Amino acid sequence: MSKKSHGFRSNLELRVAADLHKKGIKYDYEEESFGYVVKEKTYTPDFKLYPSEVFVEVKGRFMPIERSKHLYIKKQHPKLDLRFLFSNAQQKLYKGSKTTYAVWCEKHGFKWAERVIPKGWSRK
Repeated sequence: MSKKSHGFRSNLELRVAADLHKKGIKYDYEEESFGYVVKEKTYTPDFKLYPSEVFVEVKGRFMPIERSKHLYIKKQHPKLDLRFLFSNAQQKLYKGSKTTYAVWCEKHGFKWAERVIPKGWSRK
């Protein structure tokens, strides 16, 4: 019995589920989620454009810790119009990755540009 065919993330979870089933204990697996704030911090975007009030974060490298941070910011400040300007938007997230910085932004609902801030970003 493989863990993937049963929807569990590890063999240990699979064994626990099998044990619960064997004992006749009813359970749900990963049915509920709970939000949490990791640690209160502050974030200062690189640029604020007027009159649009668009915030722009300029990135050469876009490290995993920064990607996580921006997902927290987006979730906790959903009305914030934060966009990215990359030196190379086609850069892969990491060696061997198929995902580029641009694709990551699109997947997570961030607007992005490469090298130059588009004129439209400063208009309301």
